[in-house]
Amino acid sequence: MSRSATPRIAVVIPCYRVAAHVVSLIERIGPEVGWIIAVDDACPEHSGDVIELACHDPRVTVLRHAENQGVGGAVMTGYVAARALPAEVVVKLDGDGQMDPDLIPALVAPLLRGRADYVKGNRFYRLANVSAMPAVRLFGNAVLSFMTKLSSGYWQLFDPTNGFTAIHRSLLRELDREHIAKRYFFESDLLYHLNQLRAVVMEMPMKAAYADETSSLQPMKMIRPFLHGNLRNFGRRLLYSYFLRGFSAATVELILGIPLFLFGMIFGALQWWRSIIDQVPSTAGTVMLAALPTIIGVQLLLSWLSFDVAAEPRQPVHLMLQEHDSA
Repeated sequence: MSRSATPRIAVVIPCYRVAAHVVSLIERIGPEVGWIIAVDDACPEHSGDVIELACHDPRVTVLRHAENQGVGGAVMTGYVAARALPAEVVVKLDGDGQMDPDLIPALVAPLLRGRADYVKGNRFYRLANVSAMPAVRLFGNAVLSFMTKLSSGYWQLFDPTNGFTAIHRSLLRELDREHIAKRYFFESDLLYHLNQLRAVVMEMPMKAAYADETSSLQPMKMIRPFLHGNLRNFGRRLLYSYFLRGFSAATVELILGIPLFLFGMIFGALQWWRSIIDQVPSTAGTVMLAALPTIIGVQLLLSWLSFDVAAEPRQPVHLMLQEHDSA
């Protein structure tokens, strides 16, 4: 996208403890961006005041929360404001300086070309970036990514906590913003809601810029609280996608595969423990009664998984929404 083109992009910047970085970040945002919405999320450093005093960019609007709502709450406030703008794409840019504003044209390109509804950064796409990361951080992000794949249905995505995102404005009014997580689970939860809209999600390879800024998100500490949210979304996704909104052979595979697998595993474990206590080997029939349901259940669940991976959205939904609006 040419920097001299008519601006079609709005940027939302959630601000909490970023007073030392946010002004310099705004100064680096190029002319391809027509609107900048900074949301002071009850920041103890008064980031909103800092921006208004030090920044004279006419594109900037500062919004304030009376109480802290978390990064998700701040972003949703920015999204609501962006709905009233003529921008086609809304970018979410963290105020701590870890994201390069020069990457905005690359981030929004699939949206402006009609190839995607939502684009997010991926710091793990290139091997050179991965090799430079601490092993603990890499492992934590791998676990978080797998849980998000399961709950959202976007199996090809990685780096779920990456906050460098862009969304087509047409989708903003379709989001159930009252039920989207408002704190650190926001990005992962948003992916679940986007899947329910059948939105096409793509990733942009990027390199995170870490300097003197501090990140309060630690992947290893987030695994446990994220587990609850992802398991809840996984259950909801199965119910909505395979029982309420649609019914297919994959639904039958779930209905048969889950109980067969659970019966085989539980029955086999009980018989194994009983044989240890009684010191009597299990009979061949008992072993088969445990093994056969387990094997069949695994095969059915693998077949369902193959169907689920292939069922990722392929047609951008914002094109259909625009056609509906123009009709």
